[in-house]
Amino acid sequence: MSTVTGLAPKRADELEQLLGSLSDPANPTGTAAVLAADERAEMLVAGESLLHSYGLNAEFVPPGLGGRLERADHLAEVMRALYRRDPALGLGYGAGSLIAGVTLWTAGDARQTEHAARLLLDGRRIAIAFHELAHGNDMAGTEFAATAAPDGLRLSGRKEVVTNIGRADAMVVLARTDPRPGPRSHSLVLVDRASTDPARLTDLPRFRTVGMRGVQLGGLRFDELPVPASAVLGPVGSGLETALKALQITRTVLPAMATGILDTGLRVTVDHLTRRRLYGGPATALPHVRSVLAGVFADLLRAEALGAVGARALHLVPGAASVYASAVKFEVSRLLLEAMDRLAELLGAHFYLREGPTALFQKLLRDLAPVGFGHIARAACQTSLLPQLPLLARRTWARPGTEAPADVFALAESLPPLRYDRLALHAAGRDPVMGSLHALVDASWAPEHDDVRAVLRDDHAELAELAAVCGRLSPVELGIDARPEHYDLVTRYVRLLSRTACVRVWRHARPESFLADPAWLRAALCRSAPGRHRPGPLPAQVEDTLFAELLDRRDTGRSFGLTGRPLAV
Repeated sequence: MSTVTGLAPKRADELEQLLGSLSDPANPTGTAAVLAADERAEMLVAGESLLHSYGLNAEFVPPGLGGRLERADHLAEVMRALYRRDPALGLGYGAGSLIAGVTLWTAGDARQTEHAARLLLDGRRIAIAFHELAHGNDMAGTEFAATAAPDGLRLSGRKEVVTNIGRADAMVVLARTDPRPGPRSHSLVLVDRASTDPARLTDLPRFRTVGMRGVQLGGLRFDELPVPASAVLGPVGSGLETALKALQITRTVLPAMATGILDTGLRVTVDHLTRRRLYGGPATALPHVRSVLAGVFADLLRAEALGAVGARALHLVPGAASVYASAVKFEVSRLLLEAMDRLAELLGAHFYLREGPTALFQKLLRDLAPVGFGHIARAACQTSLLPQLPLLARRTWARPGTEAPADVFALAESLPPLRYDRLALHAAGRDPVMGSLHALVDASWAPEHDDVRAVLRDDHAELAELAAVCGRLSPVELGIDARPEHYDLVTRYVRLLSRTACVRVWRHARPESFLADPAWLRAALCRSAPGRHRPGPLPAQVEDTLFAELLDRRDTGRSFGLTGRPLAV
């Protein structure tokens, strides 16, 4: 099958070629150099220098400010080039500035956004200083304070476990501006470190980690640091609202970027098992090995399909992004974590080695772990989604008529600009992706796809049952202390959402691409079938098709994700 064109910008291929072959021991950004930097718990200096020359920070800046942040799905594909070889480089060089950037593009005024864009386009860093160890994902519990003063504000408190806070030229800080509890209690403040009083700032010791060892996680103590009132992003008291809107972008694209980790993890595993001889033949000839590899390949494809739909929804249905961002984070992170664990089982002791041809795997496995808890934890995504379910059930799931535009699923089609001002705190019952299931059941289907249509009829019945249950939930059952069975409703919903997204992506795929082959869709539906703790084996014909495609991509040096594009392997 051919490479899927239109899904990735040309500059993603350009960056891939600049980074060079992973397997070349002389490549300063190859596997040997990546592992050596990891052993020293340092950032890959050659990688940072290359990214500076490439101008990676332009990927985080909107076109109107001189950057290249035109499409969320293209951003994810460009960043996968980094996550495939060194996730610490992806996070430590870029993702931190991206998170800070989206808060600025959402709420900053012209002066603030122009200043931030200049910093990033000059290759500098902006940190996002939200985290306090005492409060974790509970942003409303933030104690760091910004108190009023005659000449502006005074910042006091600690920010901890913040990427690049010691290397950043500026930072966006979440601060309490009102001691009373409530949604208007916090503000975002842009702090330019070059213009601050250094006597009022104390760098905290670096936080050492198991994975992402090279990432510079630090902290700062602020001691009545004066900043002007003009440093506040948006109205005073709007910090939580701005953060919850803006971070819908990064909750979507960061897990989508991380699929690059599984891509390389799968490649290392296939390479090793193809070389390894067991019982008179290559290990890949064993039925169980083939089954696991084909299943992981299917999981990678469905993770990227859901991520792509979520990213495109940011452009086309931004009012519903609060639902899809949490769903993408919740489901894609699960798929990646579980798939890497299955690959580790196949590798056996070789996944544990820090030397030799499989050594990169153990680093990728450690570096992947934060996808489940970093930025926002999977449990927090459930907490975010649960209160929205009753209204989604009543206004979308229980009645036809709400359907997403076709371009949400036609992944090679162009997109309108990101509209940060159209992001909303909640979807108000609008769920156009899930609403598409009604139309799918009633659509015309070729006879050879009757099995897929039958599965969708079952999904439609399950959605009706889920709508009935969720529609009866009362507000008191939807809080942080909700019962476990109510959180399970979120899991059921996200599974149905993911299945619907995969079907629609398949139906809108260009006929010459692998995405138009029903084999990957049948695999995705089989792998996400209800009632299984772990996915079962794929049907034999489906498994054979996926395994053949997997080996062909390995042999021709193409990525294992949706694009199947050439890699500098």
